[in-house]
Amino acid sequence: MFKGKKYQDSAKLIDRTKLYDTNEAIGLVCQTSKAKFDETIELHIRLGVDSRHADQQVRGAVVLPHGTGKTVRTLVFAKGEKAELARAAGADYVGDMDMVTKIQTENWFEFDVVIATPDMMGVIGRLGKLLGPKGLMPNPKAGTVTMDVAKAVKEAKAGKIEYRLDKTNIIHCPIGKASFGVEKLEENFNTLMGAVIKARPAAAKGQYVKSCVIASTMGPGVKVNAAKLGG
Repeated sequence: MFKGKKYQDSAKLIDRTKLYDTNEAIGLVCQTSKAKFDETIELHIRLGVDSRHADQQVRGAVVLPHGTGKTVRTLVFAKGEKAELARAAGADYVGDMDMVTKIQTENWFEFDVVIATPDMMGVIGRLGKLLGPKGLMPNPKAGTVTMDVAKAVKEAKAGKIEYRLDKTNIIHCPIGKASFGVEKLEENFNTLMGAVIKARPAAAKGQYVKSCVIASTMGPGVKVNAAKLGG
């Protein structure tokens, strides 16, 4: 795969064989973020678990202290009083069957997070094949199936992110934008890593955090010393 000159120049600043301390790794990622837009900084964590087993799943959500730098659009499935509370909390879209129909007939996906009251899950079940592959299905573990829709909306807007294993046992999550600077990114990093380590399944054996890489949207990855992360 061809890599542009900016990427190649950036890659020269990084020692591929070295495991960097968190602060140094984030500093390098910011330094090598050279795109004309404000690049997203992502964290990729490989865990020593097997996601094929139900007792080794790692999934949850955490509010990053400085958010992700992204404007989050929320869709809430609720009725009556709960719908009003969601609107008052700043939800972008609120509805029930009308929203199901809109998604099914118009292929409408102008939202980033879906929140629902438990009584709406039967209705949302019809959207499983559409929302599931996009990672948008509400889930109690992520706090997106809840009676407290106002809190869920506010947390989503404040920078709550969901983390979950993919099929290769890696968690991919944004921890902010390059413009945040090292200090804010490090606080977000520590918050996310803390949550992932806390979520370690009892069935996990051996080394839990196998590897950890930080990268910007267009830049090369920097390896973080996982041994120092407490995993």
